[in-house]
Amino acid sequence: MPASSSRTDRSARLTRWLVTLPPALFLVVFFLIPALIMAAASFREPGEFGGLAPLAERGFSLDAYRFVLDDVIYAWILAKSFAVAGLTTLLCLVLAYPLAVLIVRSPKRRRDLLVLLVILPFASNFLIRIYAWMIILGPLDLLYSPVAVIVGMVYVHLPFMILPLYTNLEKHDPMLLDAAQDLGANAWRRFWRVTWPLSLPGVFSGSALVFIPVLGMFAIPELLGGKNDWMVGNMIKEAFLGTRDWPFGSMLSLMLTLAVLANAGAAALFARRGAPNA
Repeated sequence: MPASSSRTDRSARLTRWLVTLPPALFLVVFFLIPALIMAAASFREPGEFGGLAPLAERGFSLDAYRFVLDDVIYAWILAKSFAVAGLTTLLCLVLAYPLAVLIVRSPKRRRDLLVLLVILPFASNFLIRIYAWMIILGPLDLLYSPVAVIVGMVYVHLPFMILPLYTNLEKHDPMLLDAAQDLGANAWRRFWRVTWPLSLPGVFSGSALVFIPVLGMFAIPELLGGKNDWMVGNMIKEAFLGTRDWPFGSMLSLMLTLAVLANAGAAALFARRGAPNA
């Protein structure tokens, strides 16, 4: 019996390794190692013709960090990027929540069609959809403005808010709302005391799927906005592909990654603290 138990334990450990090792290797190879390379590159100096200078010639440097700290405009662009991401997330939530409720409360045969319509834009190319908005916003004198950037951001990322909300709301037990109604709660109180707390996991998931991509987006501000509407993603793109200042681009990428991780950690902490009250 002990020998059989030992074999069972070894088999369970082997199964766990076989299940967890491939994703762990994937994260190490395609996330951790590139992040470490980017962090190391941020302490290098740019080469004479772009890229990175040979390590034997110039060694490590803090010039990229000093350059950012000496100019307040970079802090302003980073703050503006967070503001645009936050506003886009809020607008997506306001627009997506009623639509997700509508889909959940629709008959089954119509519900599948509505979900298909939500994901249908993914069947077309991203740039084609943005150029279509350029054609729409141009005659309205809204092109190359902050309004155009917000409109494009909301349009592109709205499905990423609808789908998690729909998945969450679909699992709610309607008997809970009936019980709240029997206890005298009106529609408004039923929503805030029952539906909204239960939907918070979907809200947090959708907010993360919108906020993080918007924060690093560069195509929409570049096509729909102007030079005054640049975000941190545009600065990173310009550093790598325009000026070829790889240390500066790596430093900006590292700062953006740390900012995203800090916000994700804060959101997770807030979700855990709010879970018992839900």
